[in-house]
Amino acid sequence: MDPTEIIIKYRCFMRRVNLSKTTIRNYVFNIKSLFEWLVVPIDEVTSDVIFDYIGFLNNRRLRPKTIDSYLNGIRRFYDYLKFEERINVANPVKRSYQQILPKSLPKFLKEQEIKILFSGITNKRDIAIFMLMLRCGLRVAEVASLTFPAIDFERKSIFVLNGKFRKDRIVYMSDDTIDSLQAYMKVRPSSKTQNVFLVQKGFHRGKSLSIRGIQKRIENYAKETGLLVSCHRLRHTMATQLLNADAMLATVQELMGHACVLSTQRYAKVSNAKVQRDYFKAMEFIMARTNQ
Repeated sequence: MDPTEIIIKYRCFMRRVNLSKTTIRNYVFNIKSLFEWLVVPIDEVTSDVIFDYIGFLNNRRLRPKTIDSYLNGIRRFYDYLKFEERINVANPVKRSYQQILPKSLPKFLKEQEIKILFSGITNKRDIAIFMLMLRCGLRVAEVASLTFPAIDFERKSIFVLNGKFRKDRIVYMSDDTIDSLQAYMKVRPSSKTQNVFLVQKGFHRGKSLSIRGIQKRIENYAKETGLLVSCHRLRHTMATQLLNADAMLATVQELMGHACVLSTQRYAKVSNAKVQRDYFKAMEFIMARTNQ
């Protein structure tokens, strides 16, 4: 079995089943990394071999979440060999090999930290980008791919096309988000691209701003302000703030684009303001009854 040939066929298969470009790239990278390490043919890989490979990944000091990503890619590859290529091979990735991940709560910014972050930003493009994450809950990939036709200023809404899990959804814009977008549009250079956000300097000036380009911008501001802030943390902040403002869990799930409500429930554990209000309200009722 030629590794190069099977990878090409596997890539074509993933394209046919409409996996995202990012997913395809990651899975191919995972398989290539395994092939480079292997000393046995692909169809002779056993669970013991994969267990040794996990040890190799651990020695490279990869995070448990990253190792799980590798294992998931390998598992799906061997499912492809068995069910699509009809190769008589057992899947060597046992479910018990899944890494035990720390169940940390989502991190969010406090009000004062939000003020500090935005006080140091003068670039109108960057303000608009971060507001879309903080107020609308857009993922960094969704911001990078945002186009003008998706924005409806009259209805204060954005149509998110092909979000995570290929899920479309509608999110809504606060007034300060609309103000930041309109301020950026006044200074945005003309371009043939429909993407809203453009590179402002260098060789790629005028082209669509990439996911990595957005991430680097917020990394720069984090370094300047000393804040622990990221694109995803801005999303976490929106979800936490909504729950603290008594928004329903199902509403937050829809706005965030979560496929499972369990993902949204993680934010409920950190919405301390709501828990605090509910506690004291309940205690007032309890004490009133007790003192009767």
